[in-house]
Amino acid sequence: MQHTYDVVIAGGAVIGSAAAFFLMNHPAFSGRVLVIEPDPGYQNCATTRSAASIRHQFSTPENIRMSQFGTEFVKDIGTWLAVDGEAPQLDFVEGGYLFLATAPGLPVLQANHRIQRELGVEVALLEPAALAERFPWLNREDLAGASLGLSGEGWLDAYGLLRGFRRKAIALGAEYRQARVVGLEREGNRIARVSLDDGSTVSCGAVINAAGTGARALAATAGIALPVESRKRFVFYFKCRTTITGCPLVIDPSGAYFRPEGAGFICGISPAEANDPECYDFDVDHTVFDDVLWPTLAHRVPAFEAIKVESAWAGHYDVNTLDHNVILGPHPDLGNLLFANGFSGHGLQQAPAVGRALAELVCDGGYRSLDLGALGWKRVLEGRALREVNVV
Repeated sequence: MQHTYDVVIAGGAVIGSAAAFFLMNHPAFSGRVLVIEPDPGYQNCATTRSAASIRHQFSTPENIRMSQFGTEFVKDIGTWLAVDGEAPQLDFVEGGYLFLATAPGLPVLQANHRIQRELGVEVALLEPAALAERFPWLNREDLAGASLGLSGEGWLDAYGLLRGFRRKAIALGAEYRQARVVGLEREGNRIARVSLDDGSTVSCGAVINAAGTGARALAATAGIALPVESRKRFVFYFKCRTTITGCPLVIDPSGAYFRPEGAGFICGISPAEANDPECYDFDVDHTVFDDVLWPTLAHRVPAFEAIKVESAWAGHYDVNTLDHNVILGPHPDLGNLLFANGFSGHGLQQAPAVGRALAELVCDGGYRSLDLGALGWKRVLEGRALREVNVV
């Protein structure tokens, strides 16, 4: 027996589950939603293997606005996602982001600051003297300034947010099925059915591609070239014998980051583009910490000279190779196939805004809350990058 759903979502991690929730919560939607997810434990998805943070310090207005809504959503999580009076526990730490800049990088920081302030971001530019006063444990000798998020930025329990979206979507009537979407079956200019790895098919009114690092292969089954690749990232957890107080999530000019996590810290760094091949395994290269991160961290925080790595893990970004921004919305050749792919590490914080946007596209035929048209397929097909300067 072939089942029919109004919306089929390929991928049930934080983006797919956010879309399911906002669809089921939309006052104009009364249809059936099926979320198809191959890994119901979510052990290997980008959501649960991420650094689980949210920031407003972007250079692109759309990214700023999406993360601003993400913060609003997280702070009011009980109103949105409570089930039977029980709200998700996200343990949101509003610790802020601190972007550090050397003299060559300071003009970029200042230009970003102007954009952020115009959009209401609570952020402050700090000169070295102010850095010394706020963060005495920080080596400032090569720094010309910094940008500090004063509110709305921090880190949270990624699995808690994912589980909250999923649980509420199910409570509202969404269905979840353990399987993998392996094919999109076209009939003219629409997707009529999806085929699953168990040999079954599901008829659909619309499809949302939220398949993460599997999104490109899925899009190809409908004849669409999606410029998204899987790129591996490492996260290392370490402890420091010296107490570091008042530490935000720090972005070093080198691109390395670190932030508090429990009794220790996590850290990571993105490799150079030339040394960042497509990858799907979860092997950890510990030389990245020994040869790259440790010297960088010890330079920036002298107390980090004596640190000990306790654990490490690898995860994957679904990277949009055009411009590192999400590709959002329908493809012009297939109006009922919607994309939410290529987040390049920003998916968790953008999930509430993207889930809401997808629901508006399905139910209202266009964006209502935030105009995210600049993130659509048009720029991709024209080869016109929407450049985001603050990619971490």
